Amino acid sequence: MSRRIKEGPPLSRERVLRAAVELADAGGIASLTIRSLAERLDVKPMSVYHHVANKEEILDGIVDQVFAEIELPRPGGDWRAEMRRRADSARRALRRHSWAIGLMESRATPGAASLHHHDTVLACLRTAGFSVEQTAHAYALLDSYIYGFAVQEAGLPFEGADTAGTVAEAIMEHFPEGAYPHLVEMAAQHITKPGYDFGNEFGFGLELILDGLASALH
Repeated sequence: MSRRIKEGPPLSRERVLRAAVELADAGGIASLTIRSLAERLDVKPMSVYHHVANKEEILDGIVDQVFAEIELPRPGGDWRAEMRRRADSARRALRRHSWAIGLMESRATPGAASLHHHDTVLACLRTAGFSVEQTAHAYALLDSYIYGFAVQEAGLPFEGADTAGTVAEAIMEHFPEGAYPHLVEMAAQHITKPGYDFGNEFGFGLELILDGLASALH
């Protein structure tokens, strides 16, 4: 006896992609298949194919959705403030959708939100006075830092304030007496202090990069 498909909201490409993002958020990209997507939408797999041709098109679509969540910088404003706001927003988006870290720049057929995002960032830098070559350097540097920090943050065995210290203390319990003095110093004088949050390191590094870009601009 075949499974009875429930009546639900009309299926659309937007609904399919929204469900795909939810699946990826819950179980990673490996959990995202046409079958799992159909089950989440409570439709037959063939119904999904009416809105997306294959998994590659789904990946293009969900990456585009993540780009759409990132705040766009405003060309003509304070370029440092705009790059900082965009970087902070991108980091938050990648924390919500860690599966996207390795996909954001990999798509050969980017969507409208992706293209608009890149074009607007370039416009902000060019309007600030960066040459075409400087703009290419600045964009590569900023995104290398944002994505690199997101990779590191996603892989850490702790999250949020006052969690790193607990992990550090548990690790140090296995240190031989007198071993790794600089790790012990760092943990004792910084990481285990109340309120320490690894995420705060993001702003420090970002400001150094913006200082360097400002110097190159002038």
